[in-house]
Amino acid sequence: MNKTRLEAFSDGVFAIIITIMVLELKVPHEASVTALLHLLPVFTSYLLSFIFIAIYWTNHHHLLHAVKKVNSTIIWANMGLLFTLSLIPFSTGWMGENEYAELPVAIYSFNLLLSGFGAYLLQTAITRNLSPDDKIFLIIKKNVKKTYITVGVYIICIVCSFYYPMVSLFLILLVSILWVIPDRSIEKLLENE
Repeated sequence: MNKTRLEAFSDGVFAIIITIMVLELKVPHEASVTALLHLLPVFTSYLLSFIFIAIYWTNHHHLLHAVKKVNSTIIWANMGLLFTLSLIPFSTGWMGENEYAELPVAIYSFNLLLSGFGAYLLQTAITRNLSPDDKIFLIIKKNVKKTYITVGVYIICIVCSFYYPMVSLFLILLVSILWVIPDRSIEKLLENE
């Protein structure tokens, strides 16, 4: 399989995930501000998850710049990441519909933990095919530290959600800031070669 096909498939899955999430936003049956306010938890859950899907898509795009040859390990690691991300619409909808109750926030946090782990596995699969002296290898390894921090925060969020769900959501939002701007080092390196 060439890299273009892997990217195209992944892009399609990302698009479907966003589409499924937006379908959870139901149109109110009455024309009032109160009816819109009832949708606020679902909308803010959607917004938070849309940001995360956008972050994963952007970073996935930049990470695939490092792939020189696609092998089955990379394909399956990519599928694992896409699987964990495909669960986001469910956990997002459940969390929003239940107005950030403890268990739905814990499941949402667990879903994000799985996604962070999936991203780590994809990073690992890609770096296995690179020489430790390769500049791209070093760039990806630098980003693995952010992945460790992310996974640690998600574990804290899972525990915290049973006591303070809004604190968990605040920590999740902080993690998004850590990843919102992708590392463009790989792109720059490939442009200079």
